[in-house]
Amino acid sequence: MLILKTVSLEPLHGFGIGRRVEQVSQGVFKVNPGSLLTALQRLERAGWLDSEWRNTENSRRAKFYSLTRSGKKQLEIEEADWNRRASAVARLLRQEV
Repeated sequence: MLILKTVSLEPLHGFGIGRRVEQVSQGVFKVNPGSLLTALQRLERAGWLDSEWRNTENSRRAKFYSLTRSGKKQLEIEEADWNRRASAVARLLRQEV
């Protein structure tokens, strides 16, 4: 869900995705590059991400990922599921003994 949300804002390369997740989460989420690559490949195989080789701002070639129409629908499903689960946890934490 975090990867899909990150690339929904703009196409990014793997390093940019990892950096954005770490920055926005204020360091709560640390992104392992190997795990990120595996996740990006899985999301691309599922049809939720497209990719293309482009030059970065440093003139290096990198694979940039963008959200597909199917990925947008999946992101909506995952956000709704996350909100439902987070609400349930919040209700449980507010319980009085």
